[in-house]
Amino acid sequence: MREGKRIVMAKAKTQFVCRECGAVQTRWAGKCPDCGTWDALEESSFDASSLKDPQRGSAGTGWVEGKAGEVSMGAVAISEVVRSTGVTKRLGTGIDELDRVLGGEDGNRGLVPGSVILVGGEPGIGKSTLMLQAAGAWASPVKFNATKKDWTSTVLYVSSEESAEQIRLRAERLGVEDSDSLFVLADTNLARIVEQMRKVKPDVVVIDSIQMIYKADMDAAPGSVSQLRRCASELVYLAKSSGIAIVLVGHVTKEGSLAGPRLLEHLVDTVLYFEGDRSHAARLVRAIKNRFGTTLELGIFEMTGKGLAELPGGLSIASLTNGDEHRPGSVASAAMHGSRCVCVEIQALTATGFVGSAKRKSSGLDANRLAMIIAVLEQHAGLRLADRDVFTSSVGGLKVTEPASDLALALAIAGAHYKRSLPPTTLAIGEIGLGGELRPVAQLEQRLREAARLGFTHAMVPTVRRGELPRVKGIKVVAVKNVQGAIERLM
Repeated sequence: MREGKRIVMAKAKTQFVCRECGAVQTRWAGKCPDCGTWDALEESSFDASSLKDPQRGSAGTGWVEGKAGEVSMGAVAISEVVRSTGVTKRLGTGIDELDRVLGGEDGNRGLVPGSVILVGGEPGIGKSTLMLQAAGAWASPVKFNATKKDWTSTVLYVSSEESAEQIRLRAERLGVEDSDSLFVLADTNLARIVEQMRKVKPDVVVIDSIQMIYKADMDAAPGSVSQLRRCASELVYLAKSSGIAIVLVGHVTKEGSLAGPRLLEHLVDTVLYFEGDRSHAARLVRAIKNRFGTTLELGIFEMTGKGLAELPGGLSIASLTNGDEHRPGSVASAAMHGSRCVCVEIQALTATGFVGSAKRKSSGLDANRLAMIIAVLEQHAGLRLADRDVFTSSVGGLKVTEPASDLALALAIAGAHYKRSLPPTTLAIGEIGLGGELRPVAQLEQRLREAARLGFTHAMVPTVRRGELPRVKGIKVVAVKNVQGAIERLM
């Protein structure tokens, strides 16, 4: 502003942002006052110009002509809000496992226009591979059962870490290099990215990754808290005002936070985690936040030389039964993840330990649940485990936290302790109570049908007090009342 002939420039202020919860403080402290995390406040600069409307040109991004118009022109009564007629057409990828996680009904699954999705995972897990495959699928004709016509989306793939030539080489390996509706941009400046969006007018924008995107009018380095907050906020506003679906790829830090501070998880509509072990071929995609669908669904892929291949049959992996081999300490179970059933193998190992310092280790299982089941086995089944180290694991990298896997875990521990095993085509389903009783589980018939489809012939389940046990062709159901009865059948 002007004071006579002197021009006074707006001065940037210093603030401190918590990288764990995103809270803003005026001064540094060793402990965040909001979330209580120690040494989490990071210094960042604050410019008053950031309070201006980012889409009106003040922030340097300009205005993008949208397909949805302005987001809001003022407050109105909820009874006066005009509801769109018909069902919102989602942008399906044709990759069923990914569309399942994004949400929607059968025949209309995928991205919601104008939504913002954050995809995170460890380095090298396959995030860029999945996003380039999805971009190629979005840019190809996808058959929608609901509309009975082909739909081709225009996609802009923005890479802040690779050149256009490198993306072309990966696209050739994945078989998505021949699409005329897939545009590639290798840039890190947000203003230039928005300018290209204005020219291309895409339906979907993929930004890989958000950590390298920056705004030139900010002094902070790319990847800092202030840059991430500013860039992500403007992209979210842009998606809502233009109707463009934006997918952000974020890295997981050493502390396990997605894209640095967790404030990005609060800004976006959907947060997808890409999980898996690089030493295993299986990859899992799960939603931990989804404003347009459930967070219970699970997408299962397998990493191959030509990209990620879908596993619609789940992680049942023919090695679950492993032929006719009997393995003590190995029991299969059926876990529900959203609307799908996944058969998983649970393994246990007991070794000589010391009373008072016995180890209890688990991989892919709930450690608290493991301690409870060990206590039940000692109290109600007569197992002496106080001087035994117990190690448990779920095979294939799938995390199993459902109580329906309690019986399989208990039988695996007892089998490892007694050197006994169930037949390889037998699985166990049931929740264990503190009194040693077995409790019925939900969707038992669906679990048994999936087990029968995968070749299992016997299932050990809890006794049903009212009604009859479900009858499924090809699988014999054995009802068990308590843990002691289940171990007697094991012996």
